[in-house]
Amino acid sequence: MTSASELRSGKGDRDENFPVASWIIHPRHRALILAYYNFVRTADDIADHATLPADEKLRYLDLLEAELLGKGETQAEAVILRRALAERGMAPRHALDVLIAFRMDVTKLRYETWDEVIHYCRYSAMPVGRFMLDVHGESTATWAASDALCAGLQINNHLQDCGKDYRELNRVYLPRDALAASGASVEQLGLAEAPPAMLACLQGLAVRNEALLNEGRSLAAEIRDVRLGLDVAVIQAYADRIVRLLKVRDPLRERVHLNKFELLVFSLAGMLGELGRRAIGRKAISNPGTAHDA
Repeated sequence: MTSASELRSGKGDRDENFPVASWIIHPRHRALILAYYNFVRTADDIADHATLPADEKLRYLDLLEAELLGKGETQAEAVILRRALAERGMAPRHALDVLIAFRMDVTKLRYETWDEVIHYCRYSAMPVGRFMLDVHGESTATWAASDALCAGLQINNHLQDCGKDYRELNRVYLPRDALAASGASVEQLGLAEAPPAMLACLQGLAVRNEALLNEGRSLAAEIRDVRLGLDVAVIQAYADRIVRLLKVRDPLRERVHLNKFELLVFSLAGMLGELGRRAIGRKAISNPGTAHDA
């Protein structure tokens, strides 16, 4: 069988809502984080491959899982991550979880409700945050806020790329009940501009996602590691800006992403805000939520 890495799509201009390999993170963690990132991206590219049949995609994802668990040495991304985790004495659970989401991407093209989308995020996005927290030795008490932030980041991405996902993959993450409530149809995602019903649906989902992102707002302050706290503050700043744009823009007609200048501005704002909070000793905002499916 071909190596999974040979199936990489070569998307050099990915829009990252999960900048896990940030320069802010301490260098001692970067090799492990990059190993996780490369494993996840390889699996993602398999699930999104334009021409590979579904059964072949599932076979490759199964192979990545098997080699992550020590059954083989042919898939470099799995072997490198396995060894990096072993050096830290960490279990592969967060990598195994994302494979569940990528299998869903192969087999499930529509979502009925918001709760179904959140269930997808439980495997596609929440493990990323949990992995980062575990790498830094943070308490599992931080998972509730992390889960909310990561799910919000994922749904931002779903809204940003809803047209492309439909046109290129026939994949729709917008809940069917939300489309129906607005009088919108899936087929409208193929248009160059959202009709009023579709725009109302998209912007309504952005409002709902903004509330989800607010549930994760305490995360940076809950984290003990200063560098990781700063990184999370930057990610939160990006997410807040994107969801504000999604509330007023049409992602079928406009690109709803941050440009380089905006990335710089919101990076600085996020870091300075978190440094200031830590300097004056403000406590984390209380978050009564609990981690999803811990």
